[in-house]
Amino acid sequence: MKAKMAALKKRRETGAKDNHEAVVEEDRVAKLPANHESRKRRVEWEVEEEEKKKAAEARGEDYDRVKYKDMSAMEADRRDRKKSKKAAGKDAGFTTYAAASYRQYERLTKQMKPDVKAYKKSQEEWGEDSTESGSLAYGQHDKVSAQGMDAMVADLEKQDEKRKNFSRRRAHHHDADIDYINERNRNFNKKLERFYGKYTQGLKDDLERGTAI
Repeated sequence: MKAKMAALKKRRETGAKDNHEAVVEEDRVAKLPANHESRKRRVEWEVEEEEKKKAAEARGEDYDRVKYKDMSAMEADRRDRKKSKKAAGKDAGFTTYAAASYRQYERLTKQMKPDVKAYKKSQEEWGEDSTESGSLAYGQHDKVSAQGMDAMVADLEKQDEKRKNFSRRRAHHHDADIDYINERNRNFNKKLERFYGKYTQGLKDDLERGTAI
């Protein structure tokens, strides 16, 4: 009887200990960030990739070629599509005024919510050609609703407010050479320097030294 009681007591203590450890572990996991598991898997993958890369370099092999040998055609296609999609969504910055205007147009039209009911009604009344932008009848039949006018005015006011609040601090160097006559000319000269400065640097140095031919 004493042996049974001792065994039961030991089992109870072990169970209480295990239960306490489980509660502590559950509380620790609950306090972790929501993306903890994904970050952990990412770190493990990076460590594994680094080890494989070092092993390939030790063998004198190109790791990228070794990695792609084990990649299936579906995985390669998925990787290429992901890269092309990422490249397409990347903002290339200023290229031409036409490209900048088009990007602005894309940004503005993405937030517009078309009135599907009014669109279908116009098609039923005036025909499908009247709703095509290339048609001569486009926009000649339907009157703009008051709600649409208010939305347009609100959007224009929002753009105007955004332009007023936009400001970029540009560093001004007092010791820099003054090669401009006004602010507009200064910006123009900066653009010229950005695009052609590396080609004209040698000539500028010769002019400074007085050795230009």
